Amino acid sequence: MRTQTRLSLSVFYAVLGLSPLAANAAQDKPEGFIEGSSLNVLARNFYFNRDDRKGQSSPTGNGYSEAWAQGLMARFESGFTQGTVGFGLDAFAMYALKLDSGTGRSGGGGSFGMLPVDSDNRPADDYGKFGGAAKLRLLDTVVKVGDVFPKTPVVQYGDSRLLPESFRGVTVENTSIDGLSLQGGRLHAMSQPDSSGMRDGFATFYAGKVDSPWIAYFGGDYNLDKNLSFSLYSSRLKDAWDQYYFGTAATWPVAEGFSLFAGFNYYKAVDEGKKLLGEFDNNIWSAKVGATYGAHTVSLSHQRNNGDDDFDYLRQSDSIFLDNSIQYSDFNSPKERSWMVRYDLDMETFGIPGLSFMTRYGKGSDADYSNANSVYMRRDADGNPLTDQRRWERDIEAKYVFQGGTLKDLSLRIRQATVRSSSFESDLDEFRLIVEYPLAIL
Repeated sequence: MRTQTRLSLSVFYAVLGLSPLAANAAQDKPEGFIEGSSLNVLARNFYFNRDDRKGQSSPTGNGYSEAWAQGLMARFESGFTQGTVGFGLDAFAMYALKLDSGTGRSGGGGSFGMLPVDSDNRPADDYGKFGGAAKLRLLDTVVKVGDVFPKTPVVQYGDSRLLPESFRGVTVENTSIDGLSLQGGRLHAMSQPDSSGMRDGFATFYAGKVDSPWIAYFGGDYNLDKNLSFSLYSSRLKDAWDQYYFGTAATWPVAEGFSLFAGFNYYKAVDEGKKLLGEFDNNIWSAKVGATYGAHTVSLSHQRNNGDDDFDYLRQSDSIFLDNSIQYSDFNSPKERSWMVRYDLDMETFGIPGLSFMTRYGKGSDADYSNANSVYMRRDADGNPLTDQRRWERDIEAKYVFQGGTLKDLSLRIRQATVRSSSFESDLDEFRLIVEYPLAIL
């Protein structure tokens, strides 16, 4: 009964008299600082537990992490002042309240990342963050300075925890050519999802903190037509790496309700400057094919890391556009080869719009740390580099989005993951329950 009462926090906002986010929110906004403004609030209720079956990666030592929290995220985006050069302002305020967790199940400093913890692994009762960015528009170019949320294959903010990640710096986007979007930026700080600080240093998923002063990126996405797209990007994490990305996606309509699709992603990463992450020259790629028939979508993907080190990326970010990077595993260890099959079901075809299911199974093999550098090296109990490492992951997800009434756009999402592996990774079970309610105030 108590659980039901607490979960009701996620739908409390439905009775505040605020209108849910409208489906046409993406329409062009009118010209003018005030006329083009929007204010949106997202209420996110997040329950997350992770059971490390053998305690391999549990910082608290008991193999179990659990947290339940309520988050509120308010975002204001102004329009631009009129004229050839327009000025505007973006701002946000975010707040998180712990509903349940504890010292013995906080997740410590690991990848659990739900709530801030102190030196005793005690999770904070609440935390928050706020920030903003000034912006300028000149013809088809928009420049933002301040706290930003980039979306590229080499630098993309993460949003898989209670509060989203953000970066601080300068971004530029240009859309002058039809079908082509160019993006660039130079960022000098990041804010982790479980941090109130807006000027945190950089960290990567596999190497941890990196004493790098900035990361810069540039590239673009081009849609040749509605069925074929290309992406090309590069980034530099100063004194750590240069990364290069190429991706393409294609769809072939075959008949009414039936289409085929394919995609390819490729990264190359090399050491840079002071080589803070050691010397490396890695490349990793993934490719997928699939088909959609009515409510059903099936895909098969293959991925290979040809390098001697883990393919690394910014911590808790979504800067890894690889097909086999899924809920927990990235299948990106040195020399690792992986296959994945995925099935999606959209129940709208069966008269239940808003309800969808997904399941996938990925299996990796041949991970080999024999030639890894000292930063990414992993060894067994005898001190020998790990070789012939294997793992598999199975994910199940169900989601429902209310289509009308007072609760319109309220979504409920259940995610479950099972991971089993050899020595280099943890055996674990994960469960996440995420309830979100978006509100359009302006």
